[in-house]
Amino acid sequence: MKKLINKPEDFVRESLEGMAAAHSDLIKLNYDPAFVYRANAPIPGKVAIISGGGSGHEPMHAGFVGKGMLDAACPGEVFTSPTPDQMLEAAKLVDGGSGILYIVKNYSGDVMNFEMATELARSEGIRSLNILIDDDVAVKDSLYTQGRRGVGTTILAEKICGAAAEAGYDLPQIANLCRRVNLNGRSMGIALTSCTVPANGTPTFELSDSEIELGIGIHGEPGTERTAIKPVDEITEILTRSLLEDAAYSRTLREWDEDKGEWVNVELTNLPFAKGDRLLAFVNSMGGTPISELYIVYRKLAQICEQQGLQIVRNLIGPYITSLEMQGCSITLLKLDDEIIRLWDAPVKTPSWRWGI
Repeated sequence: MKKLINKPEDFVRESLEGMAAAHSDLIKLNYDPAFVYRANAPIPGKVAIISGGGSGHEPMHAGFVGKGMLDAACPGEVFTSPTPDQMLEAAKLVDGGSGILYIVKNYSGDVMNFEMATELARSEGIRSLNILIDDDVAVKDSLYTQGRRGVGTTILAEKICGAAAEAGYDLPQIANLCRRVNLNGRSMGIALTSCTVPANGTPTFELSDSEIELGIGIHGEPGTERTAIKPVDEITEILTRSLLEDAAYSRTLREWDEDKGEWVNVELTNLPFAKGDRLLAFVNSMGGTPISELYIVYRKLAQICEQQGLQIVRNLIGPYITSLEMQGCSITLLKLDDEIIRLWDAPVKTPSWRWGI
C-alpha cells in the first residue's frame, strides 16, 4: 500500500486539520467530537443544513461546508458512519433558532445514527428533520442498505437546499424541497479498480485488468454485474440507459412528523424521466479517474440524452463524491424545474465548491 499518510489511525484527523488550516476563513474544526462547521455559525434565523458520513469520500461532505451549502459536516472514520453525539453537538453549535435539516444517505448506519441525533436534538429543544437520499438505481437491499443506496443526488440536494436556506426558506419548506430533489434524481456508478482503506492496507475487492464492476457502491459494495472491460461509449450507454429506463420506484421511508411528534412511514414514488424533461447531468470521478476521461463520458451522455428528447441545461463534472483512489465514475441525472434551477445557480463558497462569489 502506497499512500501519503502517517499512521492509519491518524488519517481522518490529520486530513481535517489540513483542510481547516487551508480554509480558516470558511470553516472551523471541532475535535471532540469531530465535525466541521461554518466559521460564521450560527447564523440567526437561518435553517442549518447538516450532513455527514464515513470519510474517504472527500470532498463530500466536509468540503461542502460554507455559504450556500452546509452549515456543518460530521465525518466518521473511513467508510464508517458518524455517531449521534457528533451530529448533536454540531446541531447545538450551528442552530440559529430556525431548526436543522439533516440530509442522510440511505445506509443503515447513517439512517440509525441520524434518527437518534434527531431525537436527541429535539429533546434539547432544537427543531430537526431528516430526509433520506436513496437514488442509486443499481441494486436494492445491498451490503449496507435496506432499499436503494444514497449516492450522487446527495450533494445536489446539499447545494440546492443550502441555497434555499440562504434565501430564507423555513424548515418544512426545505425538507419538502430536499424530498423533491431526491425523488427526481437517479444515479449509477462503475469501478475499474478497487480502493484501499488505510487501516486495512489491502484492496477492498479484486478486479483483474480486464474486468469492470457495474453498479458499484461508493464503499466498494458489489454492483449488478462483473463483466469484461468495454469502450467508454458502451459503458456510458449502459449507465445512462439504466437511469433513463428505470421504472417508477416506490418504497416506504421513515420521517419525523412534527405535528404527531413521532416517526411515521412515508410512501414515496420516483417517476421515470420523460421526453422534454430538463436535466442536470452530473459525471463524477470515484477518485482515481482523470477529468479528461470524465469529459468523454459526458460527451456520450449528452448525445444519448439529446436522442431521447431530454435537455441537459446544467452540468457538474469532476471528483465530488470519491471512494479514496478508486478508478471509475458515476452518472447522476436530476430532473429540474425553474425553482431548482434558480437555487442551483445561487452563489456558493465552500472549500471545494465555489461560484457566483
